[in-house]
Amino acid sequence: AMIPESFIQDLLHRVDIVDLIDAHVPLKKAGANYAACCPFHNEKSPSFTVSPQKQFYHCFGCGAHGTAIGFMMEYSGMGFIDAVKDLASRAGMQVPEQEGRRREGISDGPRTVELAEVMAKAAAYYREQLKGSPKAIDYLKRRGLTGEVCAKFGIGYAPDGWQNLEAIFPNYNAAELLAAGLVIENDQGRRYDRFRDRVMFPIINPKGEVIAFGGRVLDAGEPKYLNSPETPLFEKGRELYGLPQARAALRDTDTAIVVEGYMDVVALAQHGVGNALATLGTATTAIHVQKLLRQVDRIVFCFDGDNAGRKAAWRALENSLEALPDQKTIGFVFLPETHDPDSYVREFGKDDFNRMIAQATPLSDFLLRELGSHCDLTSAEGKAKLVAEAKPLLQRLQTPLLRLQLVKRLVEISGFSQPEVERLCELRSIAPPAPARAPRQSPAASFMKKLIRLILQKPELALRLPLEALPSDVAETRILRRLVTLVREAGQPTPGYAALLERMRGEAIEGDDLVLRNAASDLMHEPFAEDELESEFAGTLAKFARDAQKDEIEALQAKAKALGMAGLSSDEKTRYVALLTARGNNNSSPGSQG
Repeated sequence: AMIPESFIQDLLHRVDIVDLIDAHVPLKKAGANYAACCPFHNEKSPSFTVSPQKQFYHCFGCGAHGTAIGFMMEYSGMGFIDAVKDLASRAGMQVPEQEGRRREGISDGPRTVELAEVMAKAAAYYREQLKGSPKAIDYLKRRGLTGEVCAKFGIGYAPDGWQNLEAIFPNYNAAELLAAGLVIENDQGRRYDRFRDRVMFPIINPKGEVIAFGGRVLDAGEPKYLNSPETPLFEKGRELYGLPQARAALRDTDTAIVVEGYMDVVALAQHGVGNALATLGTATTAIHVQKLLRQVDRIVFCFDGDNAGRKAAWRALENSLEALPDQKTIGFVFLPETHDPDSYVREFGKDDFNRMIAQATPLSDFLLRELGSHCDLTSAEGKAKLVAEAKPLLQRLQTPLLRLQLVKRLVEISGFSQPEVERLCELRSIAPPAPARAPRQSPAASFMKKLIRLILQKPELALRLPLEALPSDVAETRILRRLVTLVREAGQPTPGYAALLERMRGEAIEGDDLVLRNAASDLMHEPFAEDELESEFAGTLAKFARDAQKDEIEALQAKAKALGMAGLSSDEKTRYVALLTARGNNNSSPGSQG
């Protein structure tokens, strides 16, 4: 990682996860912990729990689990580094960057921090310019926008002229201006402003930083919309216009409406539809869909009814398939030919628009209708073609229920049987993400799990764990080994569970991860009493040694029974006798239960 581990440990120590989460999701005291309805899935009774002692959260409903850093990443869709920076600034800490490592991919050239400052300055300039431009103000009024909504979205105006930005950036040749996409350099090395005589829509990331702009012409110029190029700050396929402004409405409606233009987003917000977002001059990507489905259970794509709108909707469908989990739905709305969302909501109002969203065409209907539209379903060849065209789409679906529905619909339309459709589309069964359970739980496993819980509660115990005595190659042993290594590497002070969790970010094997989370969530419910930790630890290790001994005796007994005593090597015989003697001594001592 480019941020030192020790800094992450200090940060998690300084930030109180209860305060942090409470600011986004109001928490109620529940015993030693705090609880709320989970922000990551829909639920009526609260199973999302936050532990002030251990500084982590766990949802018993959907398994969401993490530290303060994890919460910022999941909830705000930030990357790891942004989440750390955001928390550090709340805690008044300065993030040290490890020497020689800059943000990936840009070794020289301006740092992203500098670019963000340049963008903020430009956004303030454009907002100022709007106040002094009657024609831009008139244009926005004609589109039915109030000053209030323009302020909410930070709308501005880039005046006409070639080098207006020189007014706020005296060093007009600074590398940052080019890297941030605010200026263009021609072949002769002359610079000029990228945005001229356009209404400016700042694109803001979840941290509230301006990372790009979209500019719209006032009159009939080309291109109608001009976007910032991709920069170290701005990756089109990841960002959505209007996300920070839509957050509350997304939570209230549990639905995200994806439209094509910035103007549509702002106009819908103006008319009371606050949960609309736009992609930034690119088709909807799987990352967009994932980002939104973390926050809502339903996405509705709302496009124009023309050919281009249908094409855009089909691309959105293709890119949604992989990212769509069960229990979440995607719908499509096609507006009447002459309308876009902006004109529609202005003419028919919010209720009519919302009704249309509520009655959106489900993904499965749209998919079959589109495929069916270019297959002749009256002929056998056409029906076979339909199934063949559905094949790559069905293969991308990760959701057993929706896939089954689609297969059944294909059976009805095509006349093939269900097994035939499944065979033709080469569908493998989608294994439900069932909890990874070991096939046979050895008695040792429950002790191993107890050891994990003890170490998560008091990590310094890891240093006294006899690793060589643990059964080899089971998930629990792998986890215990990893915990021991981490505690050793971290030195003093010993890191708590939250810090250990961050150290293991992104490296756990699926099943191991689950064992660890289960141990931590058990601990959240019933921690060991502090004064019993030592005796529990010693007792578990002793019981463990006794069990191992018992297993060994049984193995030798079985061998002796099958092959006779002669089948044991002389070492095995000696060991067998020693074990039986030791067991005899244990059992005959008063009050012991072997």
